[in-house]
Amino acid sequence: MTNLEPHLMSATEGPLFESPLRHIPRLEDLAPVSGRRVLVRADLNVPLRATDAGGYEVSDDFRLRASVPTLSWLLEQGAHVTVCSHLGRPKGKVDPRYSMAPVRERMASLVPDVEVMENLRFDPGEEANDPRFVQRLVEGFDFYVNDAFGACHRSHASIVGPPYLLPSAAGRLLEHEVEALSRLLINPERPFVAVIGGAKVADKLGVLVSLSEKVDHLLLGGAMCFTFLAALGHDVGESPVDSAFLEEAQALVLAHPQIELPTDFVALSTDEAIGIGDSPSETVRDFGSDLLPGWRALDIGLATRIAFGESIAKARTVLWNGPMGVFEDSRFVEGTRSIAEAVASSPAYSVVGGGETAAALHKFGLEDRIDHVSSGGGATLELIEKGDLPGLVALRSGASGVVQSSS
Repeated sequence: MTNLEPHLMSATEGPLFESPLRHIPRLEDLAPVSGRRVLVRADLNVPLRATDAGGYEVSDDFRLRASVPTLSWLLEQGAHVTVCSHLGRPKGKVDPRYSMAPVRERMASLVPDVEVMENLRFDPGEEANDPRFVQRLVEGFDFYVNDAFGACHRSHASIVGPPYLLPSAAGRLLEHEVEALSRLLINPERPFVAVIGGAKVADKLGVLVSLSEKVDHLLLGGAMCFTFLAALGHDVGESPVDSAFLEEAQALVLAHPQIELPTDFVALSTDEAIGIGDSPSETVRDFGSDLLPGWRALDIGLATRIAFGESIAKARTVLWNGPMGVFEDSRFVEGTRSIAEAVASSPAYSVVGGGETAAALHKFGLEDRIDHVSSGGGATLELIEKGDLPGLVALRSGASGVVQSSS
């Protein structure tokens, strides 16, 4: 059992875990906000696309729309609302490519009368959690609301600082996200199946260790699965392998038979670049568990799609985070599509997290058939791994002047 288990629970034991929402104030716990200034930390880190006029516009407003319930409630209560967020990775410097102007424009059409601050990450104090930046950020405000679930795993100034200076509360989105994900942590219905894809082992090794103790089946796909296959002695061709984690990957798989790896792949010759569209058939080829030199796998194969689908069909709880391949390229879309359809068709309680995974659901038109599509990727996984997040800890431990919730 991992050292996280005193906080969480094992696959066989009953719940040892309190809800992450325990003792966190809600909006209703704030003193009356009418006529007061409220700073809302939202997650408005949305994708942008270039316009013909040479500027940028929001290409997917999912996260903006997710913030509307909190903003609307505050406005209805008579508050003066200002929203702050980061956008992209400007590295502590002003960068016009990451200006909040297109976000501000789109937000105005969703919730008028809300101010939107400039990108928090234009100031190095945000990521450095500089107390001086926190002081400047909250100056002139009466209350703070954290509704940025997707950023709550980061100990950045706007996430962990304000609750120690202002009466604070969780927003509607943050509350809903944590409630939905708690169903995976507190006595989930079984079988519990997790499907984890994506690119980097380093980003997900911790959650894989944690999940391996909790789920009945842990299905691994995406680029990260090749580190595990290589650790077991398979030839993975030119597919990516993180050699720094080979030992850990081997130990994890050998210790946990519930971990299932792909048995076949769709691969592309390294003579051709990954793109969107079709290519001559000789550059795309099916392989089993082993690939030849000069080939890189970019999707799971038919046998794996069937096997993973059968496990998902029997589940009562499903978590999916990370695509199975490069689904943006039509030649390598079937693995991710098959998982999306299996999860959508399953009678299980289903949670899907991560930006790319949510984008895949949208591509296939399946969002409405999922119980909960999370606005967070890294935050979703860290909450599952550790049972808490820095943003939640700050709200729980923050400023006096708030009536503490009993849950």
